[in-house]
Amino acid sequence: MNKVVNQLVVDLELIRRLDKNGPRYTSYPTADRFAADFNAASYRQWVAKRAAEGSTHPLSLYFHIPFCNTLCFYCACNKIITKDRSQSAEYVRYLIKEMAMQAELLGPGQVVEQLHFGGGTPTFMSDDEIRQLMAAIRQHFKLVDDGEYSIEIDPRKVSDETIALLGREGFNRISIGVQDFDEEVQRAVNRIQSEEETLRIIHAARANGFKSVSIDLIYGLPKQTLEGFGRTLDKVIAADPDRLSIYNYAHMPTVFMPQRRIHEEDLPAPQVKLDILSLAVSKLTSAGYVYIGMDHFAKPEDELAVAQRQGRLHRNFQGYSTHSDCDLIALGVSAIGKVGPTYSQNYRELKDYYKALDSDELPIMRGMELNDDDLVRRAIIQALMCHFELSKESFNVTYRIDFDQYFATEMEELREYQREGLLEISPQWIEVTPKGRMLIRNICMVFDKYLRTRTERAHYSKVI
Repeated sequence: MNKVVNQLVVDLELIRRLDKNGPRYTSYPTADRFAADFNAASYRQWVAKRAAEGSTHPLSLYFHIPFCNTLCFYCACNKIITKDRSQSAEYVRYLIKEMAMQAELLGPGQVVEQLHFGGGTPTFMSDDEIRQLMAAIRQHFKLVDDGEYSIEIDPRKVSDETIALLGREGFNRISIGVQDFDEEVQRAVNRIQSEEETLRIIHAARANGFKSVSIDLIYGLPKQTLEGFGRTLDKVIAADPDRLSIYNYAHMPTVFMPQRRIHEEDLPAPQVKLDILSLAVSKLTSAGYVYIGMDHFAKPEDELAVAQRQGRLHRNFQGYSTHSDCDLIALGVSAIGKVGPTYSQNYRELKDYYKALDSDELPIMRGMELNDDDLVRRAIIQALMCHFELSKESFNVTYRIDFDQYFATEMEELREYQREGLLEISPQWIEVTPKGRMLIRNICMVFDKYLRTRTERAHYSKVI
């Protein structure tokens, strides 16, 4: 149906009543379903099959750089806190070895349309290490001229000269962590970052040809107030980023040890947190940003918004993307990749990652081969997450099923969401309403077969 999907209604009473723990669906099945019986040998078999079929699918490359020299208390990423800069030099050598092994498996001439450096703090690497890594990437892969090449930046730890270097090396998108400009909030989470530092990096990115600037915010942090976050939003909107992500802070100190340094009594009350979210949606939509889905907003002319309008939007481990047909090759500790109907994840610990590569083996810790049922459910969750609608008939034709019969249990559960006003269901379509879009994770969870056998969801974050 390819409708304009930027309508959004924030029904706080409905969100309060239906909010629960659930996955973020950067993949389906989710990473907690991966198993150790899918290993490096399994991965090699699938890549060999891809090569034998003469796959022309372009690649997306993800590099995980885990190092940070300060600890942000809210952080749930896989990171290593150190001020020892020699660690990144060693790590880059291992990354290049892993890349060479992957390139040999994949075969020569592989085209890369998408590249992302995440972390951690990718610019923990020195300028020389960035040059070294980019040279190795170009040695092993062919980067297309109009590709999407992005990097995550901590404005406190990068110079204008490094931003200029990144531009020369081909990066054209930048993601900047802000979280909140309020000084009291920054002290509570151990991330002191001025507005001036942030604006300096945005200006440097614009001056060096970056096509897109994205800013990350978090709501629900300690010491946050409605008024304080409103001021942060005003400053961020004035900075005029192309994209914004406003993440829900999930306080899970039993899972993420750094969060134990956050005092629970400093967290905003649930109602305040909802009010902050409502304010953010109101300010951003009033400023002309389009709600893409989950936590993401973009200008109407941004590639994500255009891809959504054209039905080309995709979701992967880095979030929303315009490159739906790429196999994702992931390098570095804990990185997760996708080749064909498989997922694979590298070892989480540096010592295990290095040990595998020292043994000339790919550092794959676990993974999963998707079955036919996984594939159809993944496609449904992708459609709902990216486009807020799906054609049942298209699934009948593509997957040779009778949608209503195959998903009889799920359709019965969806009727309850329909009664709540989250969905419109017809014989041909399932459409998420404007007030259902904030609760899209709830709707997707209906199609998650693995949640039906799982009684414990506490390790997932709240939907809102």
